[in-house]
Amino acid sequence: MSDFLSKEHITADASFNRWLVPPAALAVHLSIGMAYGFSVFWKPLGNALLDAEGKPLAACAAGATSFAEKLSGTGKALFATDCNWTQFDLGWMYTLFFVLLGCSAALWGGWLERAGPRKAGLVSTLCWCGGLLLSAYGVYSHQLWLMWLGSGVIGGIGLGLGYISPVSTLIKWFPDRRGMATGMAIMGFGGGAMIGSPLATKLMSYFATPTAPGVWQTFVVLAIIYAVFMTCGSLGYRVPATGWKPANWTPPAPSTNTMIATRHVHLDKAHKTPQFWLLWLVLCMNVSAGIGIIGAAAPMLQETFGGALIGQHTVGFADIKKDEALTIAAAAVGAGFVGIISLFNIFGRFAWATSSDALGRKRTYFIFFILGALMYCAATYMAGHKSLALFVAAFCVIASMYGGGFATIPAYLADMFGTQFVGAIHGRLLTAWSTAGIVGPVIVNYMHDIRLEAGVPFDQIYAPIFMVLAGLLVVGFLANFLVKPVADKYFMTDAELAEERKISHEKFAQTQANMQAYTASAPQSSLVVKLAWLAVLVPISYGVWMTVQKAWVLFS
Repeated sequence: MSDFLSKEHITADASFNRWLVPPAALAVHLSIGMAYGFSVFWKPLGNALLDAEGKPLAACAAGATSFAEKLSGTGKALFATDCNWTQFDLGWMYTLFFVLLGCSAALWGGWLERAGPRKAGLVSTLCWCGGLLLSAYGVYSHQLWLMWLGSGVIGGIGLGLGYISPVSTLIKWFPDRRGMATGMAIMGFGGGAMIGSPLATKLMSYFATPTAPGVWQTFVVLAIIYAVFMTCGSLGYRVPATGWKPANWTPPAPSTNTMIATRHVHLDKAHKTPQFWLLWLVLCMNVSAGIGIIGAAAPMLQETFGGALIGQHTVGFADIKKDEALTIAAAAVGAGFVGIISLFNIFGRFAWATSSDALGRKRTYFIFFILGALMYCAATYMAGHKSLALFVAAFCVIASMYGGGFATIPAYLADMFGTQFVGAIHGRLLTAWSTAGIVGPVIVNYMHDIRLEAGVPFDQIYAPIFMVLAGLLVVGFLANFLVKPVADKYFMTDAELAEERKISHEKFAQTQANMQAYTASAPQSSLVVKLAWLAVLVPISYGVWMTVQKAWVLFS
């Protein structure tokens, strides 16, 4: 088994087609991407316990208004079996997901580079699917701490390892299209909820009974489905032999583009460079500016446009809240808005990352920051003039660049630090995501609540929030402007690189005959490639169709 999982065993031979690696990565990322869709479980879990009359029991923090009271209620909810969980209680799983994702990627990124993507992918499978099964038992026994431990902590570790497992492998297989390769995989992480959320909803409807919402059974089924996909994806990983390059491709000369390194920085030195921390700030600002507002997309649209969403332009959001029918109608439009920006988030990952191969990574981020700041400023104007179509269009662009930032950063790191440790360096940089996952929502939610308490009209709440988020993008622009090529002193010598490759058990395509074989195409595997892509494109198509149906309400 150890040999089967070893890096030597998964080094590809001359018959391997590199286009088999992206669908393998997508199979893993589409599975762990369901972390984005866990909110579909909040309401069913919040009404899981019923009294003798079939009505939901009171929440563990019933009547809590302050943050301290809510925390106290959550402390009780961890072990209580006689009260329902609140969204505040369950929402901590979201925080655990992305904090543990960044921490685990940073901690075990170096091990991943030496152990290889197959071993890391299978460990990710055990953590993510095992965490779902533990959460299923937590729901069954009504123990919140088991859900936090299962999906939040153990599953969060699986997220981190699964997220970075294919990064360096894809970059090494596609040195000619680094952005496109990482964009395909990371698009899958954004699309996981697009597939998993409607599937989970259907499963809960199937398993639901008059006394139970069917959540724990749904967790079990999802764990089995994801275990199959992630295992197949992990076993599909292959690494190229050292020295391999695509047919008819010549690496660019250093004098042509000094922003693309031809040597490699060791993991232990990467964080000592100013470039690492500038790119950390670039990612943190890009994510912070998007994650908070995307998380509040539906209420933002409803509060800003009120009755205009449902054809009643003289009705404000305060009036809508008083009418149940109007509330339901506005919520449907809000859900459609979430759906459409989700599509732009997902496909922006592939489109922007692919375009960065031609534009260059630094120039692509300049576009993100300049265009993003302009979109936020424009959104302020559009909200004031109730230009719904232009407002939605602005946030579609913002969502695409939010996703594009995730997908472009691995290629940016490979350009700056080389490919030997890019997966591990990427893992450490993901702590910027963990930080942004706190900073962005705190800014948006805090400013929103403060202005609401001050009596500001609903349709005027978000204008200053947009300006603050535009300011974050300006900070990101300045950090990106300061990124320069890494100083020569940080790169490994040839001897150090050779020793590191020996430790990592890399195989070499040393002879000229081997090099020609490795650079040749592999037409005999074209059928396998088509089947592999079909296996991931079918669920993606299902997810897109379900999301388009939800988003269509914006145009009807």
